[in-house]
Amino acid sequence: MNLESNLPFIAAGFSFLLAVAGILWKRNNLARWCFALGMAGFAADALLSGTALSEPDIGSLERLRDFGLGFKTVLTAIWLCFSTVYSRGDAGQSLRRWRLLIALVVAVPLASVILFPDSLVEARTISDTGDVWLRFGTAAKIINGTVLVGTILILMNLERTFRAAVGNMQWRIKFLILGLAVIFGARIYTHSQALVFSGHENGLTQVETVALLIGCVLMTIAYFRRGFSEIDVYPSRAVLHTSITVLLAGGYLFVIGVLAQLVSRSGSGGGFQLEAFLVLLGIALLAVLLLSERLRQRTRNFVSRHFQRPSYDFRQVWTRFTQSTGNALDDESLCAASAALISQTFNVLGVNIWLFDDEKQQLTLAASTARAQRETAETSREFIPPPLLKTQRVFDLTTVKEDWATMLRDVSGTYVHGGGNPICVLLIAGERWLGAAILSDRVNGATYTLEEFELLECIGDQIASNLLNLRLARKIMLGKELEAFQSISAFFVHDLKNTASTLNLMLQNFPIHYDEPEFRADALRGIGETTKRINQIIERLSAVRNRLELKPEELDLNAIVDQELQAVNASAGVSVEKQLTPLPKVQGDAQQLRSVVTNLLINARDAVGESGRIRVETEARNGWITLLVVDDGCGMSPEFVRDSLFRPFKTTKKKGLGIGMFQTKAIVEAHHGRLRVQSEAGKGTAFQMALPVSTR
Repeated sequence: MNLESNLPFIAAGFSFLLAVAGILWKRNNLARWCFALGMAGFAADALLSGTALSEPDIGSLERLRDFGLGFKTVLTAIWLCFSTVYSRGDAGQSLRRWRLLIALVVAVPLASVILFPDSLVEARTISDTGDVWLRFGTAAKIINGTVLVGTILILMNLERTFRAAVGNMQWRIKFLILGLAVIFGARIYTHSQALVFSGHENGLTQVETVALLIGCVLMTIAYFRRGFSEIDVYPSRAVLHTSITVLLAGGYLFVIGVLAQLVSRSGSGGGFQLEAFLVLLGIALLAVLLLSERLRQRTRNFVSRHFQRPSYDFRQVWTRFTQSTGNALDDESLCAASAALISQTFNVLGVNIWLFDDEKQQLTLAASTARAQRETAETSREFIPPPLLKTQRVFDLTTVKEDWATMLRDVSGTYVHGGGNPICVLLIAGERWLGAAILSDRVNGATYTLEEFELLECIGDQIASNLLNLRLARKIMLGKELEAFQSISAFFVHDLKNTASTLNLMLQNFPIHYDEPEFRADALRGIGETTKRINQIIERLSAVRNRLELKPEELDLNAIVDQELQAVNASAGVSVEKQLTPLPKVQGDAQQLRSVVTNLLINARDAVGESGRIRVETEARNGWITLLVVDDGCGMSPEFVRDSLFRPFKTTKKKGLGIGMFQTKAIVEAHHGRLRVQSEAGKGTAFQMALPVSTR
């Protein structure tokens, strides 16, 4: 046996190894199993092709080709399923949208076999050359057409995923998608041949074998790069209107149609297959080159160097920036759009934008093109900002040896060897230090020119200005919310007072029905609960409506905690653990702090439900006394903690008003203290109140 006859079996072994690598995929999801099953299917298909090429018996060859053609439809459905869920943040929704097409890919060939029960493939020996010609019946033509359409849809879905990724995330999935593009591109070639000629030579399937080997090499590169890592992207449906896959496939099929017409008129088709294959190969190479970041970088440098024109059209860059950030309504969306723009403009794979929080004195990761959201285990770091740099806002991080620059280098991250030094763009608006954008992993490690530094400084200033505008707008909105809240609370208090008056009247008339035991029990219970709730609401709303006035006195926080623990009765199945250490006396309003402690304990009791554990601790350290209330209850989402926890009328309780934590935070801050929270949905919540021993 020569090398040509062994190629299918080599390709089958290569595919099987990649199938095993797919099973070892770190992320256990549908994409992983579809990939492993699809690569195993490629291996089986290559084995069938290799067996058919060496099969001398015409009858056995026809049966092998019949089975192989049916097998290709199932294989197409598997890869179509993979293309809809691979690296998709909305994998479930995407699969539901495509489930009908996936079912049709299997159902249409099956229906064609039932409607046209003749033989799928008929093998004939060409007398002149001795080659075997495979002639396809009606059902086989329908199957070939279905597989061809399914293959184009697979490539279109993979293209959408690739185009939705940016920067380093695009670099990580590029070779896996390119490998599959080569494999399915060859199948477009073979199935288009079958449709044009209603058949093809038996040896034409070697094209699929060679493409499978090339694709396996590219996917092996992808595996050693990042181990088939996935990212979460959300492709826009607008990509369908500008799909490169549709344009390339349509152009190729058009050229094939023209060539077929020429062959039919000239009567000499000996070189048609070679010409068609060269057309497909040229289109595939063009696609690979167009996706090469290095080629785009070198092309840009060549044009700039030899035609002596500016590297960037500032008007075009600024138009893109305005369009992409104009609809941003929060810091995260603004930073995500800005990071994508910087990555595309400067050919930088990794762009991380960190925002500075003045209150917490820490940096928080707002956007990244270098890593997926789930990979970002650490999204915040304690950080002391440097003095404002008056002369330089864009600089090479490796040239600054201070601690803050070292920390920024540590959090920037790098994936590409030889990606150049990280560049820092400070986001400063006026005298406010808002954050920094870190650029790393530049294609070819190209150095930044003075023109690029100036453009980055302009972009950084614009990002900082937009961030400041968003924050000022949020403050204005919060002020309006508080103003509306004050107006609403006035009406609320009025209505509740009327309700309380009605209940008091019922209590006065209660002796009339005193002899009715059921009425007496229900009325007393309902009146008592309603009156208690109304009085709590009136107290809280009145505290927010009026300016908070403290009546400080010397008090012991442990005594308050002990009293409130006795007053707040937990359920029978709730375990309360108390660890109170001796504390120094502090100045504070006992009534207001008692309200704070009560609210924290009630929230913990409501969170754990009928069973659970609550831990209450007090401690004195470094001039502060702290109260820690920890529960293992339902917890809260990070979004709710960040955006809603301390705002009025925002609550996770079905019967809550969302006033308690708003009032609690106001009381603690009025005592010059701090209130911190850590929570995770489904695992519990920890509130820490810290008060200074000596007030200013």
